[in-house]
Amino acid sequence: LRALLRAAVYGNLSIMYPMITAVKEVLEIKNIILQTADELEAQGIPYKIPEQGIMIETPASVMISDELAKEVSFFSIGTNDLSQYVMAIDRQNQDLDDFFDTYHLAVMKMIEITVENAHKNGIWAGICGELAADLKVTEKLLKIGVDELSVSPGRLLSVRKKIRETDLSNKG
Repeated sequence: LRALLRAAVYGNLSIMYPMITAVKEVLEIKNIILQTADELEAQGIPYKIPEQGIMIETPASVMISDELAKEVSFFSIGTNDLSQYVMAIDRQNQDLDDFFDTYHLAVMKMIEITVENAHKNGIWAGICGELAADLKVTEKLLKIGVDELSVSPGRLLSVRKKIRETDLSNKG
């Protein structure tokens, strides 16, 4: 954390914390950040506290995303883990592949709830995971209001093309 706070002075840096399931965890992290900043201050070392965000990867974090959004600068929805936990499917078990469904209505509703709660609290929400690069749902994600799609470099051009071709004038 010391290195991140020091590096933030020299560029655009954000910190994202994974597997957050309670506001208490965010508050503890923020306290550790402040303690680290105090140490740097006492040593006369330049620092900046960067934006801090969290991964939304569990149904628990979705259900309290309204409260979590009050404590962070952004959400990144980890769709691989979220889908696994919503569907109660071990995605490492190939015997269960037929039951793993990232397009399931429950997964899409979890994404929508998270984005709505983010925007209601003035923060942005992005998608990371395989779903972000899935051209079959790009339009749906944009209409839900997702602000960012984090994709691998090899998928960037196709996703950018799909975004440019998407008409968002009718979000219904």
